[in-house]
Amino acid sequence: MKPIEYENLSKVNHSFIKEYKLAFSDLLTKGWFILGENVSAFEEEFANYIGCKYCLGVASGLDAIILSISALDLAPGDEVIVPANTYIATILAVIRCNLKPVLVEPSLDTYNLDPRLIEKSITKKTKVILPVHLYGKPVQMDAINRIAKKYHLRIVEDCAQAHGAKFKNKTVGSYDIGAFSFYPTKNLGALGDAGAITTNDRKLYLKLKALRNYGSNKKYHNQYLGFNSRLDEMQAAFLRIKLRKLEEINHHKRRLAQLYHQQLSDQYIKPHVSKQCHDVFHIYNIRTKKRDRLRQILTDHKIGSEIHYPIPPFEQISLKHLIKGDYPVSREIHQTTLSLPISYCHTQKDIQHVIEILNSIKINDII
Repeated sequence: MKPIEYENLSKVNHSFIKEYKLAFSDLLTKGWFILGENVSAFEEEFANYIGCKYCLGVASGLDAIILSISALDLAPGDEVIVPANTYIATILAVIRCNLKPVLVEPSLDTYNLDPRLIEKSITKKTKVILPVHLYGKPVQMDAINRIAKKYHLRIVEDCAQAHGAKFKNKTVGSYDIGAFSFYPTKNLGALGDAGAITTNDRKLYLKLKALRNYGSNKKYHNQYLGFNSRLDEMQAAFLRIKLRKLEEINHHKRRLAQLYHQQLSDQYIKPHVSKQCHDVFHIYNIRTKKRDRLRQILTDHKIGSEIHYPIPPFEQISLKHLIKGDYPVSREIHQTTLSLPISYCHTQKDIQHVIEILNSIKINDII
């Protein structure tokens, strides 16, 4: 059996190469490289896909969160609730806005922010709830919405891993403010860094439009202390091409996930599935206390895997002086999670082989 890589972006993008080349050639011929027709067209197309009135292309997923929070005009030291097991970028965005991240434990079933734990962490300084649709599984947004309305809070969704995911048939990123990453490995991946913000709030949209461009909506007139964070015209052209195939990509990954669900041994903790959630499986993770040894066995069988993420954010050296407290549920997830191959380039035969190897292992016998 051939080696099965965890990911291969050359293979993922192979079917798009011809269209990419034509788009790039057209871009070179026209000679307009910043905030041109491709950015405008992609923003309209992605807003329609998400079900929002407005979309704004920015330079990265991190910038999408930073700009979203910056546009809310919060006071230094105001608090933002974030899941304790998120990728560090979510927390970095809060800190870069001179705000305080308040970590709340996730559910051990979904790995997403546990709505039942949010209210006890709300104070007079709480201004934003920042749920993260981790691995492509949507958060229980109806509960988040109820809490936000009760306490008059804004919601900034971190949708970096969840393009096209839905909770109760409502697409993530369409609730209040949605922040997206188009990092190359995402289901909707660019060929470099790229991001976007979605919203139905016109006033906020116009402010964000200025903030991404040095704080200016009119050349040389700077209304805000802004940023240089614009979606690149070339990346927008590539994203427009891939967006047309996003539902196919998501469907493919859901089919591969279904194979894992149905055939993978119950000796591994598999992702929780629910009729309320339309997962898009950016990542398919299992959990086992013998994660590191299992990963080595897979490597020995020439099967790639990843760990998302080996170190919880509250144990990162850069954050230890800013974040206090113990988060045992998050630590349990970080110590036991293992991500299996589930790429657009993988075939069902590939996944069947991964399942065969995993099922041949007696996890309780591993030393």
